[in-house]
Amino acid sequence: MEPKQYFAKPSTVQQRQYEALRAFFLKKHTAAQSAEQFSYSLNTFYSLVRDFKLKLKSDEEPFFAITKAGRKPKDTTGEVKSIIIAMRKKYMSVPDITSVLEAMGHHISEKYVYNVINEEGFDRLPRRSIETKKHVCSTIKLEAPKATPLKFKAERFSSQNTLGTLCLLPYLQQYGLINLIRSSTYPETELLDKVTSILSFVALKLSNARRYTADDAWCMDRGLGLFAGLTVLPKAAWFSSYSHRVTREMNINFLKGLHTLWQKHRLLSETANLDFTTLPYWGDDSHLENNWSATRHKGMASLLAVIGQDPDSGIITYGDTTVRHETEKDVSLEFLEFSKKNGHDDLRYIVFDSRFTTYENLAKLDIDVKFITIRRRGKKIVDELNSLPPNAWKKVQVMKGDGKGRTLRVNDSQIMLRGYGKSIRQIAITGHGKIKPALIITNEFERPLQDIVRIYARRWLVEKTISEQIEFFHLNKISSSMVIKVDFDLTMSILAHNLLKLFAMDLPGYSHLTSQSLFDRFLNTSGSVKIDDEQINIYLKKKRNLPAILTAMSNFKNTKISSLGDRMLSFDGDTRS
Repeated sequence: MEPKQYFAKPSTVQQRQYEALRAFFLKKHTAAQSAEQFSYSLNTFYSLVRDFKLKLKSDEEPFFAITKAGRKPKDTTGEVKSIIIAMRKKYMSVPDITSVLEAMGHHISEKYVYNVINEEGFDRLPRRSIETKKHVCSTIKLEAPKATPLKFKAERFSSQNTLGTLCLLPYLQQYGLINLIRSSTYPETELLDKVTSILSFVALKLSNARRYTADDAWCMDRGLGLFAGLTVLPKAAWFSSYSHRVTREMNINFLKGLHTLWQKHRLLSETANLDFTTLPYWGDDSHLENNWSATRHKGMASLLAVIGQDPDSGIITYGDTTVRHETEKDVSLEFLEFSKKNGHDDLRYIVFDSRFTTYENLAKLDIDVKFITIRRRGKKIVDELNSLPPNAWKKVQVMKGDGKGRTLRVNDSQIMLRGYGKSIRQIAITGHGKIKPALIITNEFERPLQDIVRIYARRWLVEKTISEQIEFFHLNKISSSMVIKVDFDLTMSILAHNLLKLFAMDLPGYSHLTSQSLFDRFLNTSGSVKIDDEQINIYLKKKRNLPAILTAMSNFKNTKISSLGDRMLSFDGDTRS
């Protein structure tokens, strides 16, 4: 088109109106002439002139949009600014505020948040502890966005304090845990499938959330949402509703599948440690039994749970919260049947405490496995041991977890037990810090007493593991008296605990750390996430243990995560400190 023709024959409606009005007002054409030239009826042209004059009176630009120089305003309604101010009044940091805003759908930079805070005259925040930061975040009550499956469109967002949990996703894929969840009998909803639902619980466990209904700051964390393949994690009501649909059969089937996977990957040794733990219920429910709580030093309404653990790998292989007083003595037999039916044919020793079972059940265990336990000691037994001559005792050195040894005095003999029906080996131990000697009894007669003492000494590891479960996974803060609901909570804690153990195996020098220490040093970190078509890039903030994390993650460079649309995870250090 020629330039002259462009003005002579307007092609758009807006241009035709402009030229018609220009001819009428500027060139002094009559209304009839202007209407005829630009193909308008006379009445339509009069309407056009009327509307044009009204726009001029209201200072509205009728044809040409006026563009202002610079960036478009990000907060035209003032909503973002009010949220920033409200969160700053609760002493939230700039990165924390940015993460919450991004979870709410406001893509605002940290620089913008900082400028708003600076303009409002807020002072710099003082240095705060981790617990203080968690408490501050939990006091903010904002409308969390709805959890929906992630569409994996190209985007970038930040996450605070729990971004390190994404380091555990490759372990879920490599050890077949995602496929196990997918084939499990756990329920699903129309919106969230099995994998997304279970990973939501695991993400919450790994985030060190105190209680589902009391600490819902995780609803605003997109990093935790990404762990489960969601925009954000569901709200507390969803977690409660979902767990009420779970049965004990679902939990035991899932534990059987986990046990098979651990056996397949050679993570189970010839020994299994068993122990009870008391999960108190802080309410009034008559159907719960009274159990002794070692932490409270008293009997209280509670749930009695049993945990089975492999002492070599630290993997928890079994958990059950449905134990009652009348079935307590049969737990060791149930665990043996559970292990044997799931392919653990190498299981040779079961180690447990003195009140775990009866002497009659020891005779039943004697058929299939070797057991090592503690005999209940009375005054008569202690007097007999104290009367033994000095040459009846031998010195044995037992190695501890830190590589240091400890010298014990032991006496090896054979005795008869009422209810057992035959002779049994008894090893008395002194010099272990107790006033009275400990009495180990076992049906293993061939191995040297040093080996028996070392095997039982490692049983104390399961007590340490139970302590971790109580402290880090907050099993002592359950909000339900429903046994099955708590049983599901324990099952999810077991899965989360084992993920941390697998992660620790790839951290030389850190494999002995507790779950809380692993979280503090490695998982409790912030950064940003960039989602592309083929991979997801995780940029972790610089901290002392970042090189160890990146070294461990280098083993999964080409691993595609099926729960994330078969995308690969790439871990790198963030360019910002």
